[in-house]
Amino acid sequence: MYQRLKDLRQDRDLSQTQIAKILCMSQTGYSKYETGENDIPTEILIKLAQFYDTSIDYLLGQTTVKERYKN
Repeated sequence: MYQRLKDLRQDRDLSQTQIAKILCMSQTGYSKYETGENDIPTEILIKLAQFYDTSIDYLLGQTTVKERYKN
């Protein structure tokens, strides 16, 4: 799961600092999500899924399908 966060960020050529700013948090706090040191709160998972236009299931490693379900 944590590697997916890093991969998605790097695919967009973004730094941890840039993502942290989008999430209104510190770079150190965000870094702990990517390393698995801290669990990711639901609110942050939702923001990340929206930002990357992917599903929370993909972020959590429950599926290999990146696309988010759309009505």
